[in-house]
Amino acid sequence: MIAAEQPHLLLPQGEPQAGGRRSGRPQYLEVRNLRVVFDGFTAVDGVNLDVTQGDLRFLIGPNGAGKTTIIDAMTGLVPATGSVNHTGIEILGRKVHQIAKLGVGRTFQTASVFENLSVLQNLDIAAGARRRPLELLRRGRGTDPAVDEALEIIGLERLASKQAGTLAHGQKQWLEIGMLLVQNSELLLLDEPIAGMSQDERAQTGELLRRIGANRITLVIEHDMDFVREYATSVTVLAAGKVLSEGSVAQVQADPRVQEVYLGTTPAKGH
Repeated sequence: MIAAEQPHLLLPQGEPQAGGRRSGRPQYLEVRNLRVVFDGFTAVDGVNLDVTQGDLRFLIGPNGAGKTTIIDAMTGLVPATGSVNHTGIEILGRKVHQIAKLGVGRTFQTASVFENLSVLQNLDIAAGARRRPLELLRRGRGTDPAVDEALEIIGLERLASKQAGTLAHGQKQWLEIGMLLVQNSELLLLDEPIAGMSQDERAQTGELLRRIGANRITLVIEHDMDFVREYATSVTVLAAGKVLSEGSVAQVQADPRVQEVYLGTTPAKGH
């Protein structure tokens, strides 16, 4: 149980909304003229992107559109030019670990967890990234309140002692998201989080995204248009490394350019 005096440490009240938070000073992601070139091939071609805290933004597009490459550039995995501004801090050009310390977290299409350790140990190690050196020495009795809350948020409380490598595919993805939460990641970059999941796992993942997206900057790469329609508060469509369209799900579905790109590749419903 989470201590009563520390409610909602990771999960404040509210739901995501189009355009994000409209009060206070919300955090933001501002991408300007982002370009990634591999051996003369331009994979990302002058992308501009704005995502505000509380907006559950989905990034969609056909294979080869540059979606994962954009996230790779934002997190320091591939060289890029342009600007990636996270709430007033330029992160482009920094090293991977420096970007992570600035509150940027990402998941991969294949979950990156410590498979030989328990669910609880995975979360505890992730939480250690934000602890002071003296706190790292305190192990055993009592867990970090953020770890307890993360277990509840990702729905793995009853599996806390289970070895991560034995989890179902969807559960591993939830654990990886939980590891970002306990690291206090304010900008979440999620690469196809429902790939390979069962229908039940997909629905649970969608609700998880809603819960965590209300107070974070969240960018989700996704191919499944039914999932996008159900959970996105806004959508950016990429094609050939460029932004093709942006807006609500209804707006991008009605865009003739999007219909042309997706002709024959998306479900007939709504197209």
